[in-house]
Amino acid sequence: MNKYAEAVSAIRVGLPTEPELRDFVRFATLAPNSHNTQPWKFRLGADEVEVLPDVSRRTPVVDPDDHHLYVSLGCAAENLAIAGNASGQPADIGVTADRNEGTSIQVKLGRGASRDTELCQAILARQSTKSPYDGQALPTGELRRLEQAASMPGVDVVFITERPRLDEALQFIQQGNGAQMDDADFVRELKDWIRYNPAAALKSCDGLLSTCSGHPSATNWLGPIIFSLAFKRDAENRKLAKQLHSSAGLAVFVSETENPEGWIQVGRSFERFALQATVLGIRHAHVNMPIEVPAVRPAFADWLGIPGRRPDLVIRFGKAAPMPMSIRRPVDSVIVV
Repeated sequence: MNKYAEAVSAIRVGLPTEPELRDFVRFATLAPNSHNTQPWKFRLGADEVEVLPDVSRRTPVVDPDDHHLYVSLGCAAENLAIAGNASGQPADIGVTADRNEGTSIQVKLGRGASRDTELCQAILARQSTKSPYDGQALPTGELRRLEQAASMPGVDVVFITERPRLDEALQFIQQGNGAQMDDADFVRELKDWIRYNPAAALKSCDGLLSTCSGHPSATNWLGPIIFSLAFKRDAENRKLAKQLHSSAGLAVFVSETENPEGWIQVGRSFERFALQATVLGIRHAHVNMPIEVPAVRPAFADWLGIPGRRPDLVIRFGKAAPMPMSIRRPVDSVIVV
């Protein structure tokens, strides 16, 4: 096993019999997050963990209002709560807005019966799988379980599984993708977070490792050249079409409130969806282009039947083999006093 695979495996081990708060933090850090920036910090208390935004890891071009950042925090908090629930320390989640530290999440742990054990185990296997899927529809029972898992107060989830509707959605996805690829600042920011080989990913313990997206590994000097030659609008739109045509459907997550508290709820809802999908052997990946481009977002919302509201996440799902796993920063580096 190479060093990268060893590092990935080391952070994806189960909870000990008597877990400590830092064990729960490790599970929290395995949550999905934009560009694998891991924009979080954790403060430990007595039977409580506070999840804080790490604004030094913002992505201001793709995420100017920190929407994705707070969705990521919601995912991390839900992982932490699920780990507590599965360990007989049921969690209660609260949100606090602070003028200095931004909106933070308090996860308080109690004592009680274990639950969420399947979802907790799935945290170790969950990944954003950016490959084509098998093109097959999901059984009704599996779709129903995904819907039930995503149920969260303050969040609506729109499922799209009909092929004509998916083809219409693809037009918005490609329109958003084209706008982003025409934006030099967007491309520059994305490029900053790409890690072209495992050694580079191990050095930073963050970012988008090229092999996790199905691209070959390259040296640090050659990788950016290959990226610039290959990352073209038409090629990316063809790839998106192949990916969506192979998917069983889309899930679009929509908060009732357009603020950090609402976005955190979306993250919690999405993470439970993603973990239930993992339990069922269903893969997922983000196709957020139509919600990340302000010029495209309103028309996409109208098409979804939610005029005037902001769609928060667009997730494709279906069956596929796993891809390589992404890396995470050491737990000690994300815990603050």
